Amino acid sequence: MLQDAPLFLGHDIYRGSSYGPRHPLRVPRVSTVMDLSRALGWLPRSQFRRSPRAKPAALTIWHTPAYVAALEAAETAQWVSDETRARHGLGTLSNPVYPEMFRRPATSAGASLLAGALLSGPGVIYHPGGGTHHGLPDRAAGFCFLNDPVLAMLALRREGVRRIAYVDIDAHHCDGVEAGFAGDTDLLMISVHEERRWPFTGALGDDAGGNALNLPVPRGLNDSEMAEIREALILPAVAAFEPEALVFQCGADAVTEDPLARLELSNNAHWDVLRGLMSLKVPRLLALGGGGYNPWSVGRLWTGVWGVLNGHAIPDRLPPAAEAVLRGLEWHNARAGRTPPGHWFTTLRDAPRPGPVRPEIRQRIDLLRARPAARGTIPIKKVRIDR
Repeated sequence: MLQDAPLFLGHDIYRGSSYGPRHPLRVPRVSTVMDLSRALGWLPRSQFRRSPRAKPAALTIWHTPAYVAALEAAETAQWVSDETRARHGLGTLSNPVYPEMFRRPATSAGASLLAGALLSGPGVIYHPGGGTHHGLPDRAAGFCFLNDPVLAMLALRREGVRRIAYVDIDAHHCDGVEAGFAGDTDLLMISVHEERRWPFTGALGDDAGGNALNLPVPRGLNDSEMAEIREALILPAVAAFEPEALVFQCGADAVTEDPLARLELSNNAHWDVLRGLMSLKVPRLLALGGGGYNPWSVGRLWTGVWGVLNGHAIPDRLPPAAEAVLRGLEWHNARAGRTPPGHWFTTLRDAPRPGPVRPEIRQRIDLLRARPAARGTIPIKKVRIDR
C-alpha cells in the first residue's frame, strides 16, 4: 500500500545510459529530474523508491516471448541479425543496439508494473522514466523497446482496477497504447498530438473502436489553445468517464525548444493539464514521462510535474544547488544555439506562450465532444455469432 505522500520511482541506470552519441536520447533526462528535485528539497528518501527491473516473464503479459528473448539476446551480443532487425525492429537508427538496451527499458517497465501493483488502493506515483508509448507487442518502435504504459494498466487490471482513463499530451500519437486497448470499453484514451508527425496515426476520425479521443493539432499549438483543449475536452471527458485510475503521459516534446516537434507550448501548459486532472480527484494517479529531447526543457518540465504532484510552489528563481544541476548539462544541437537562454539555468517555469485559439482547434474539439467516448458512454461493439 502507498503512503499519503506521492511516490517517485527512479533509478541511476538512466544516469549512465545513452542510446548513442547521435541519437535524440543521448541526453540526460530522469537523472536531471532526480538531481533537481533533491536540490530543491522536494525528494526526501521517504518518497523515493528504486525502480525494479522487470523479469522477462513479467513482460510477456503483453510482449511476445520471442521479442523479449530477442531484446535480451541483442543486449548480450551487442549485435542483431538482419532477420531480427526486420522482425523486431531492433538495431535500427531509432531503436539502436546499445549496452543497456534490455536493462534500461526493463527497469522502466518494472517501475510501471510496480506502480500498477501499488495502486491497488488510492495513491499518486510519479515515474518520469516511463511513458514509452510506441512499443508494440513484437517489435520496438519510436525509441520505445517496451511499452510501459500498457504494462502499467495491465498491472492495474490485475489488481482489480477496471475503469482507467489514459491521457497523453506527448507531441507524438500513442499508437502502441492504442494497439493495446482499442475497443476496451473500460478504458478511455485521450491523445493530443501534432498532426502529420510520426507515427502518422491518431487521425481525428480514428476512435480505436469507440474508446479513443484523438486530437491531432496543427503546428504552433500555444498555451491558450491547450487551455481550451483542457477545459473543453480533456477534463469533461475524464470526469464523465468516472475512472478508478488515471494514467497521465506527460511527454515534454510539445514545448517550443524541443527539436523533434513544432508545437509552441510552455511548460505551464503541461502543469496546468496535470492540475486540472488532479482536481477531478480520481483515487489513483500514475504520472509518466515520455518524449522530450532538449535536456534543459525536459528536466525543468518534469521536475515541475513532481512539484505539482506534491503541491509545492514553483520557485521564481532556483537555489544555487539546483542552478548548478542545469549549468552542468550539455547539448550539442543547433537549436540550442551557442548561448542558451538564461532561464534554462535559473528557473523551472517558462514564460507563458498564449495566443489566439484557431477555429480548426475549436472545430475539432466540437467533433470529439459529440462522440460517445467524450460523454462517458462507450457503446459495446456488437458481435455476430453464427450458429
